[in-house]
Amino acid sequence: MSNLRILIVDDEENVLNALKRLFRKEPYDILTAISGEEGLKILDDHQVDLIISDLKMPEMNGIEFLKRAKEKNSVPLRIMLTGHADLKSIIEAIDHGEIYRFLLKPWNDEELKMTIKQALDYYHLWNENRALVKTVQKQSEVLQELERQSPGISVVERDEDGAILLSEDGLNKTVEELIQKYGEE
Repeated sequence: MSNLRILIVDDEENVLNALKRLFRKEPYDILTAISGEEGLKILDDHQVDLIISDLKMPEMNGIEFLKRAKEKNSVPLRIMLTGHADLKSIIEAIDHGEIYRFLLKPWNDEELKMTIKQALDYYHLWNENRALVKTVQKQSEVLQELERQSPGISVVERDEDGAILLSEDGLNKTVEELIQKYGEE
């Protein structure tokens, strides 16, 4: 499995550098951008697993950036990291940026690392769930087609203990079909 990719967007170079240092020993590929526009350009060329964005940035604030990033990349997880939190901004970020978490600067290194790990674990489970749903849908389609071709094939009889009951006719027919198909060995 390749490293998970995190995009960090903040208009302060010292914040970007501090976060790169914090995650240098973690199994993440870290991409950084100094503005929302630069972050959107990175998303044109790279698939990312998580975005961490500052709220207050010149030209494009973090809420607008996360909203546009979601439209562009459909990144399921977004974290807002800011030193300027007010209730209106938090509500707007949740409503428009659909953020996973809202964290304050200055951050606690261990808390931030744990939050990122939890977010990426959630992302991994979310992706696994999507894949499983697709598998179940495909299996359902195959079962429906089998039932259409051979009505009753998906009906299973069970005894009171839940054991599957096989009819002698059905079993003999299946054995005969296999012998005809593959020949007696």
